[in-house]
Amino acid sequence: MSRPDLVVDWTIPDTGSGWSGRIDRFMGPGKTRPEYVVEIVGGVVCVALLAWLVLHTGAYREWSVLQAVIVGVAALDLVGGVLTNATNSAKRWYHRDRPGAARARLVFVGAHVIHLAALGLVVPHGLVWSAANAVLLLAGAALVEAVPVEVRRPVAMVALLAAVTINLVLLPLPTALAWVVPFLFLKLLVCHLVPEAPLRSRHER
Repeated sequence: MSRPDLVVDWTIPDTGSGWSGRIDRFMGPGKTRPEYVVEIVGGVVCVALLAWLVLHTGAYREWSVLQAVIVGVAALDLVGGVLTNATNSAKRWYHRDRPGAARARLVFVGAHVIHLAALGLVVPHGLVWSAANAVLLLAGAALVEAVPVEVRRPVAMVALLAAVTINLVLLPLPTALAWVVPFLFLKLLVCHLVPEAPLRSRHER
């Protein structure tokens, strides 16, 4: 039975040219004002909480300037990435029907190996940590894309839970960085790779 109060809208608005158009396409064209509000307000709140965590633990005292920059960029990227990739506009854009869409999503995930390499300069046992999580991330992404669409969400959740648990047991991070793996795998495996219908209330325009 359908929901009379909800509409699934796969319509992708036209995007402009130049840098504004590129940014619009990267973030997902047609972003609504509520989506912007949630991303900005929610992002500020979450990054502030991470900053509080780092200050509370005092971990920053042991970091070089480069390491502090890496952690700061990672926090902004992962928080922003989770919120952006969870929006209707991003789901509609990255899961639209087009040739090579799955490959493009996997390339996007693969690019985050660079993030893992950079974070390896901060976390304990950096080389092993980066390599192990790169394997977990790429294997999880390939699995999510390979399974039937109706089970991609739970499979992505399995991959997320497995990665977090493996890290807790074998490659635990200091408290100040305990968010890195959950946020990274949530952003990419769940928010980016899982197709979801872009829902809106019927009365919205």
